[in-house]
Amino acid sequence: MKIGYARVSTDEQNLDLQIEALAEAGCDRIVTDQAQSGATMAETRTGFSEAMELLGEGDTLVVWKLDRVGRSIADLIHLLKLFGDRGIEFRSLTDGIDTTTAGGRLVFHIMGALAEFERDLIRERTTAGLQAAKKRGKRLGRPPALTPTQIAHAKRAIETRHETVSGMAEILGVNRSTIQRALAATT
Repeated sequence: MKIGYARVSTDEQNLDLQIEALAEAGCDRIVTDQAQSGATMAETRTGFSEAMELLGEGDTLVVWKLDRVGRSIADLIHLLKLFGDRGIEFRSLTDGIDTTTAGGRLVFHIMGALAEFERDLIRERTTAGLQAAKKRGKRLGRPPALTPTQIAHAKRAIETRHETVSGMAEILGVNRSTIQRALAATT
């Protein structure tokens, strides 16, 4: 069975072009999503979920264009893996991807390799950026809850027995354990 899936992002957009192309491609049933952003995960869209319920092993999901299913390569690879795991074929009419053919499977695997490469590059750039920031003396992570002046004040008040740890925590608007960690770090 061939299930067609069409989606537009706004109420003002029209599904007619996609529906006509899907009908010409021989889809047995066409499901749609109107006013659904491509940034929204496909699995959370009502029409897409309906299409997935209709599809079984050996069936084909047909779309007019890849971006009707997902916006990023990573999303598309995730969906294509999901289809593969369930034995569902995939066809994009305007992009020439058809996993029922050897060439379509090749394109699918190349896209998967590119997506993995892209993720690795992002990870490497992030790591390099963090290391460079540390070398420049940049403090990474969440800012400290207490300033050095507040810690020194709390330490004096607690050591002279004018205040308890819990009392200083309440005065400074932090948790008791925050005061204890700050004091332990100064010794």
